[in-house]
Amino acid sequence: MSDLRVKRAYRAARRSDGQRVLIDRLWPRGMAKHRLRLDLWARDLAPSPDLRAWFGHDPEKWAEFRKRYAEELDEKTEALAALRARMKEGPVTLVYAAKDEEHNNAVALAAYLRERE
Repeated sequence: MSDLRVKRAYRAARRSDGQRVLIDRLWPRGMAKHRLRLDLWARDLAPSPDLRAWFGHDPEKWAEFRKRYAEELDEKTEALAALRARMKEGPVTLVYAAKDEEHNNAVALAAYLRERE
């Protein structure tokens, strides 16, 4: 697998990030489009609104969130194939807005991709 990274949207974009893919359903609050320097906004890879609301970034729900999110991702074969194609081209950084840097959909998606390479 190519170099897959995870980065909070509020951190400065770097050339070393490679392709930057926002994987949140909602745009990061207060961020200008030019500051994010995105190559793709993959809303379809974000957790469903119901799952997002249920999780509420509660670390105690993390394991169950990852399981339910993986089930949703299993149904998104085209979007995952497009992301994997980008990953073959070089570094890809999954960009997210959540404050919690350990328990968020980008971390879960990166783990999902690594487990299924």
